[in-house]
Amino acid sequence: MVNRVTVLGSLNVDNIMQVKRLPLPGETMTMSAKKIAGGGKGANQAIAAARSGAQTAFIGKVGADEQGRLMKGYLEDAKIDATSVTLATEETGQAFILLQENGENSILVLGGANQAITDDDIEAAKEKITTADFLITQFETPIEASITAFKYAKENDVVTILNPAPAKRVPEVLLKNVDLIVLNETETELLTEIKIDEEESWHQAAAKLAKMGVKNTIITLGSKGAYYKTTTAEGFIKAFKVATLDTTAAGDTFLGALSSQLHKDLSNIEEAIVFASMASALAVQKLGAIPSIPQLSEVNDALGEANF
Repeated sequence: MVNRVTVLGSLNVDNIMQVKRLPLPGETMTMSAKKIAGGGKGANQAIAAARSGAQTAFIGKVGADEQGRLMKGYLEDAKIDATSVTLATEETGQAFILLQENGENSILVLGGANQAITDDDIEAAKEKITTADFLITQFETPIEASITAFKYAKENDVVTILNPAPAKRVPEVLLKNVDLIVLNETETELLTEIKIDEEESWHQAAAKLAKMGVKNTIITLGSKGAYYKTTTAEGFIKAFKVATLDTTAAGDTFLGALSSQLHKDLSNIEEAIVFASMASALAVQKLGAIPSIPQLSEVNDALGEANF
């Protein structure tokens, strides 16, 4: 069965500035290159889901500008249903990415049209939510809209996946409607107030998230791998070792790919994480967010050649 995935999220044009390292306060530096590409956490995750085989729909907003047309084009090229991507008076969202030689990045985001999503937009796109298997959202769009969307999802047996990024506090009213939370070390520390370092801290964080109402957790640990804890299983999946060029879309590719493979009861979570980890490993070897996200055949081929 093909998973039906709906993403409520952001659409940003990425301005990628390649630098040797981050500038110091007051320092002026030259860039080695500049590139424009499609991005935004929502768009990245949706395209990763679609390229990994999911039937995907998107709920979001763009401006009535060239950047907006570009972003809708990216979705349509990936065969994503973009009929619930509507126009805002604000300009299309943008991200400014300082990409260092070591592959690490620092990102500044201008929300623009992404911040114009309202409950009315969620109501208009309700069918996209209620007919999905999975609903995904992040924090580059208004939390109020996410609360409404997750409420509709839970009323219709749709599995909700929250990626609380950029890191911020999560309202209790949203947490109570989250089936699976996928977060990195920084986001985990902010939500749980537990320092994520040794393995014991992973268990403690998952336990605290369960007390907060989220019973199923995946903590992505960068180059180390991913820890998972559900109501029936717990484990750790090592990351695939690759030469890293750009980590911008690593987490988003992981989440989108995961949603394409996961069963609604999460019974195959380990296999889905392995698949998602390989998709992410392929993505970090290329420059840019959307351009780096692999196709299903590429992930399957790489898994067939991998030793794990």
